[in-house]
Amino acid sequence: MQIDTLNNVWNQLLEPYTKSQALIDQGFELITRHYSATDRHYHNLHHLYALLQLQLEHSDLIADNENFLLAIFFHDLIYDVKQPDNEEQSAMAAAEYLFQTSYPAADIEGVMNFIRATKTHVNTDAHPDLDYFLDFDLSILGTPADVYAGYAKQIREEYSIYTDEVYNAGRKKVLQHFLDQPSIFKTDDFRAQRETVARQNLLTELQSL
Repeated sequence: MQIDTLNNVWNQLLEPYTKSQALIDQGFELITRHYSATDRHYHNLHHLYALLQLQLEHSDLIADNENFLLAIFFHDLIYDVKQPDNEEQSAMAAAEYLFQTSYPAADIEGVMNFIRATKTHVNTDAHPDLDYFLDFDLSILGTPADVYAGYAKQIREEYSIYTDEVYNAGRKKVLQHFLDQPSIFKTDDFRAQRETVARQNLLTELQSL
């Protein structure tokens, strides 16, 4: 089951940095509680699991898989559609938890920077691992049309507090922002495999709004 896989990965990540199983369990409870909230329709445990699968497939191309995995677990920990600072709040929550362990402070800062980068999806430091991290986060954009349509519906459900008029205006800006980029994906792998499909999906949704 997905939850068992997530739990196993979490334990393997944290065991070298704390002798307290209670602290490890507390961290996983924090993760599952937030990602299982009833208002989560896309940014949930299934999303986490999907990113873990991508990490597993590409782990030989990632220099620091520990930082990468921790950033996956925490990157959408805080997700409130009414707030503009979810990424910063998620980064701070990651730091608050990790500083209770012996995880190196410099690496904690690296995890926080990865999480913060999901706000703009800009890799200002040209960090190769961050290119993959951001591409994983946007990988849903380059999936088959029916999968993408399901994703778009889930996002709309997460923003259900807003009227169609308000939501559509905001969603159009997001879609157009990605379409205006020279490329949606940053790595050669994802550009080759998903760029064309992603652009068609975004255009199709844009035209439907």
